[in-house]
Amino acid sequence: MADIQAGRLSATELAENFADVCQPLDRAAAMAEANRCYFCYDAPCINACPTGIDIPGFIRAIATSNVAGAALSILRENIFGGSCARVCPTEVLCQGACVRHDPPLAIGLLQRHATDHLNTDAPHPFPRAPVTGRKVAVMGAGPAGLSCAYGLARQGHQVVVFEARDKPGGLNEFGIAAYKLPDDFAQREAAFILAVGGIEIRHGQQVMLGQLRQDFDAVFLGLGQGGVRGLDLPGEDLVGVQNAVDYIAELRQADDLSSLPMGARVVVIGGGNTAIDIAVQSKRLGAEDVTIAYRRGPEQMGATRHEQAFAQINGVRIKHWLQPVRFEGKADKVVAAVFTSGQTDNETVIPCDMVFKAVGQAYLPMADDGLELADGRIAVEKNGRTSLPDVWAGGDCVAGEDLTVRAVQDGKVAARAIDAFLQENRGS
Repeated sequence: MADIQAGRLSATELAENFADVCQPLDRAAAMAEANRCYFCYDAPCINACPTGIDIPGFIRAIATSNVAGAALSILRENIFGGSCARVCPTEVLCQGACVRHDPPLAIGLLQRHATDHLNTDAPHPFPRAPVTGRKVAVMGAGPAGLSCAYGLARQGHQVVVFEARDKPGGLNEFGIAAYKLPDDFAQREAAFILAVGGIEIRHGQQVMLGQLRQDFDAVFLGLGQGGVRGLDLPGEDLVGVQNAVDYIAELRQADDLSSLPMGARVVVIGGGNTAIDIAVQSKRLGAEDVTIAYRRGPEQMGATRHEQAFAQINGVRIKHWLQPVRFEGKADKVVAAVFTSGQTDNETVIPCDMVFKAVGQAYLPMADDGLELADGRIAVEKNGRTSLPDVWAGGDCVAGEDLTVRAVQDGKVAARAIDAFLQENRGS
């Protein structure tokens, strides 16, 4: 691969490129923005928030200089309120439902302002209930798993979280663009959640669902989607063609961004948030030309219009109606991606020395787990209960939008259902 190194950019340039993409509001700006709120009764922004945060309530607290109270109001409903303030597509959720226009209220920035001012060094603000003696296993330490673990620990249950990686956080730690959650934010948030007590995380252990069901009173599966979809195209094994999620994880864990290889001309295949994230990060690592190629139109892209515009502002070119058909190489290295148009039979050739596949992930079923699946993911009832009576699931391994906030809500709902199940089965 005729690669360039991120080291072509100075350490200062790299630091600037991967600094917090959205600067927080200062006190004066937060007060001014909070006072724009109409404080609606039965506010549509609350209904648009998957976790049901009392948005007018916490904004009123900011407007009256009770920032700590605003933070507690947020975290009561969403213990991942800090990261959701940074990564949620607020433009299509709470802000999209805001009755204030031109512009709508900056709810995400106000939520961040509140949660950033919580003193995480103080005792945990939400104490645990008395210990119950019941034990629950949670598979996966991402937003769904930790949300469920937290909710169960609050009820006094003992929780053991089994996590394959060496750090908790899941997508927040390994999959979100580095400029959205910089400065080790995901780990600081996880530490705050675990400070409630009653939660043990075991890293790097291979466990079987059948054994967990024997050893624990209930199980929650927050496994995410571990499989990366391939394209099954000629040339896919060429040097320089790789999975976007793997590269993003490597970037997120890199101590030295200048050590990462990066092509001069990059093609990204896909139309979701991962495609946007890898494309923008490629530009910020020093790629000279970055093109997102998507097989359908802009309305069908998984990434929001806001994310698409953000990519274009960062110098990323987005081309639609391009279906990849093969990759061409020279001396085992990719030199071009070839597409057919969805509107014509003509081939389009885009020269490149790096290709990122961002065409989605798939749930990898556990061996002989006995779970019913629906559309390739774990089938669940409304409260997250699976086809097994003592097993619940949530997050990306079940059907629904692959959003952090949705995973958090799945974990919260499942924790309540598991607690009710444990109370009903006290003698068993």
